[in-house]
This record gives sequence, C-alpha cells and structure tokens, in this order.
Amino acid sequence: MSTARPVSATSANGPQDGSRTQNRRWAGFRHLLGARMLELAREREVMFWVFGFPLLLALGLGFAFRNRPADRTSIAIVSGPGAMPTLSLLKNGARHSAIRAEVVTEGKARDGLRLGKYDLVVEALSGQEVQYHYDPARPESVLSKLAVNDALQAGAGRKDVLGTQSVVSSEPGSRYIDFLIPGLLGMNLMNSGMWGIGFALVDMRQRKLLKRFVATPMRRGDFLLALASSRLILMVIEVGLLLGFGVLMFRMRVLGSLLSVLLIGAIGAIAFGGLGLLTASRAQKIESVSGLINLIMMPMWIFSGVFFSYQRFPAVVQPFIQALPLTALNDALRATILEGASLLSQSGRLLIMVLWGGISFACAVRWFRWT
Repeated sequence: MSTARPVSATSANGPQDGSRTQNRRWAGFRHLLGARMLELAREREVMFWVFGFPLLLALGLGFAFRNRPADRTSIAIVSGPGAMPTLSLLKNGARHSAIRAEVVTEGKARDGLRLGKYDLVVEALSGQEVQYHYDPARPESVLSKLAVNDALQAGAGRKDVLGTQSVVSSEPGSRYIDFLIPGLLGMNLMNSGMWGIGFALVDMRQRKLLKRFVATPMRRGDFLLALASSRLILMVIEVGLLLGFGVLMFRMRVLGSLLSVLLIGAIGAIAFGGLGLLTASRAQKIESVSGLINLIMMPMWIFSGVFFSYQRFPAVVQPFIQALPLTALNDALRATILEGASLLSQSGRLLIMVLWGGISFACAVRWFRWT
C-alpha cells in the first residue's frame, strides 16, 4: 500500500495565492479603465472636442496667420497745388509697389485715416516741405510714414551712402503655426484633463452612479487612478493627430525625439488629470464644477502662452506665470519640438507638472466623497 507524499503548502499554494492576490489587486483598476474607454468611445461629442476641434482650430489659425506677401500701405495725398508733384515724387522714389496713393480732399483724407481706410495722410506745404498725419498707436501707420518718407526723399534726389542688402527669411520653426501647434497641444491636454475627468466625475455623482460603488470592495484610489489613466491613452492619439496634422498640412519640423514629446505629454496629462480630480472631488452639481474648472483654466488660457508669448507681460509676474502647469507644458513642448531640446534639459518644467499633478491627486484621494 503506497502512501501519498505530502505536498508542501508553501510550494503549492504560496506563489499561486500571491499571484491571485496581485491579479485581484489590479482587476478592479483594469475593469474601470476599460469601462471608461468604452464610455468615451460612445460619446461622439467628446471625440469631436478632444480630437476634431483642435484640428479645426489649428487649420483656421494656420491659414489666417500664414506667411503672406507684405501688405500694401494705403495713403492719401491732400488735394492742392503740390499734390500732383508729391505723387510724382512718390512714384519715382518708391523702390517697391507696396505703396498705394490717391489724391483726395482734406476732409476725406482725415476721415479715412480716422476710420482706418488710410494708413497715412500726406499734405504738401508751401515750398519743398510735406506734412504727415499718422496714428502712432497703429503700427501700420508708423511703418507707412517711414516707407513714404523714404520714397519721397529718394524721389527728391537723396542718395544712400551706405549700400545695404536684405534677405527674406521664413524657415519652418519661425512661423506662427510652428509656435501655435505646441500651444494647442498643451491647451488640449489641459481641456481634456480638466473637463474630461472633472465633468465626468460630477456627472456620475449626480446620476447616483458613484453611490453604488460604495458597497463594492473597490478602493477610491483605484477608481480615481483609472479615470486619470484614461487620459494617457487619449493623449497618445492627441499628440499623434496634432503633430501629424502640422507636419502634413503646414510642413512643420519636429526636431526633438517623439518619445520625449510623448513623455512630456503624459506628464502634462497626469498633471491636469490630478487637477480635474481635485476640482470634482466634492462638487455636487455640473454648474459648480463648471465654474471651478473655468476659474482654474482661465488664467492659464490668458497667461500661459497658448496663442502668443507670455513674455509680453510685465517682468514682475513672470515667476508666477512660469509656475503654472500649462506654461511649463507649453515651454517643454516648444523646446523639444522646435529646438530639439533633450528631456533632461526640461527637468525643471517637468518637476513643476509632477508637483501639480501629484499634490492634486493626493488631495483628491483624501477629500473625495462618493455622494
């Protein structure tokens, strides 16, 4: 009669139980992440605002601010005895055809300058003298005065002692669209992180869906982490679409590593995902969270350099602007995409985003309530 050899409980059950425990630990997270992605795929309006709207915005602004020939300056010459000689001097001295001049009455000339029809009014005085009427608050009016004065002086016989040459430069990387695409990418990551998470969380709270999760063994950290992680998947698509659109449509050059761009985008998505969770951790109504999200996003829309450089603002506020997460994200994206900067060189900006996201997520987990 043979006896069965006892099997060690440690060798038979230990690793398997540990593996099952580990799998069960992340099972809830995986199911929540999958459910969130399916929910997003069924919301067509979300897909439009996340993917379609930034492309339309880039297309519209890219064509509106594309490189065009120099604008023609429009001037009025006040009618009088010296009007035609002045017009003749202007035509003889003009080195290019960008000046369009016509002789009109004094009243019509002044009204045209006031209403923006003319950039400059030229009035011939007695003798060899002209008078310029221009608006110093309008850059085109100031430039028109310089161009017209140069043409009249040349027509009157002035000769330039110093020879000069001009070379027009419009290389990819220096255009407005090159500045715009990284800014739109950062703005879209902020919008999707704040609205996509904050709005969805409060909507589930209003529909009493969160109340049902209280009875489950799911941890709130897993639930919030699944919401934030869903933005990382969308982030890869957002980065690919916008950068691909810029390259194909406007021949934009991406000088940096695509992996670096994705890592910067991932950190930015996590930062704004944490802010979105924090904003919606206790809000009860859609109106409340909408107001809070707009309150957080509006300063970054204005100050963080999405559509124009934040260097225009006074130096005293520059440290506060550079501490904003969207400023750090936009600067890191532009440095990597347009200048080919390494990921290590952007460590300071990445640290700013990590701090915003980490502190926001920790506070959201602490203050979050299901109902």
